[in-house]
Amino acid sequence: MNTRGHVGFIGLGTMGAPMAGHLLDALGPGRLHITARRPAAAEPLVARGAVWHGSARELAAACDTVVLMVPDLPQVRDLLEGAEGLLAGAGDDLLVVVSSTSSPQGVRELDSELRDRTGGAVRVVDAPVSGGEEGARAGTLAIMVGGPDDDAARACAALAPCGRPEHLGPLGAGQVAKACNQMIVAATVAALGEASVLAERAGLDVGRLLALLGTGYAGSRILDVKARRFAEHDHSPSGAARFMVKDLTFATEEAVRTGTGTPQLDTLRTLFTDLTDAGLGDQDTAVVQAWVERLERPDSGR
Repeated sequence: MNTRGHVGFIGLGTMGAPMAGHLLDALGPGRLHITARRPAAAEPLVARGAVWHGSARELAAACDTVVLMVPDLPQVRDLLEGAEGLLAGAGDDLLVVVSSTSSPQGVRELDSELRDRTGGAVRVVDAPVSGGEEGARAGTLAIMVGGPDDDAARACAALAPCGRPEHLGPLGAGQVAKACNQMIVAATVAALGEASVLAERAGLDVGRLLALLGTGYAGSRILDVKARRFAEHDHSPSGAARFMVKDLTFATEEAVRTGTGTPQLDTLRTLFTDLTDAGLGDQDTAVVQAWVERLERPDSGR
């Protein structure tokens, strides 16, 4: 079978299912290949023309590029290994696009290992995404790509229907970019949480305040998306706060590797670790608001 231009996709969750749908629309019937632990998750895509495979091995044999939208590198390794894994079905040219948010160094090590084991036939590109479920559905994700030029170009072409892929540097650059993204997101959410508590206790209408601030320098995409949550104290699960601990840990690892001082990152990592340890980690990241409400200032007259 000629696998050139055929793309595999594994990880049909909240983000992955709409991403795979955009790829299917762009590739046309018969050129997107999927598998899943729960076949029911794949049924809508199969009905539209995606090709179902019973294992990762079968999928790898039909593709030259496979996008993995699974939680982290342990799940990536599970898909690669074993008699029914991707490596068992790989031919002489398979590009594994890791769209998980993962350790930059872990991605580099995985690529080196796979190249050694396969004589360069199987290679890795990292391409984590930002934009949430909304961006995945709209096809407007920011896609951060790291890897050698030729492989990165192939990954960018494959993922272009899902948003804006940008080749940012060598392998691991995509994960470094995602770590930087999460540092900014965490800092913004933390600032909004503190500000909303302070404003409310001072007698302000938080909803009106945030609507006004959104028109000034404090405006941001995070503020647009989260303002209602802070105004209504709605911390119902969406992007779980506990995932920030993992993401900020990856950022810390890269800061250590590059000798970069990160006083704000260190504070944010402690904040999200503490609120997760307190049982709030399964709530939306806006739960920072509830965590701040629990804190007491030692110099306060309250």
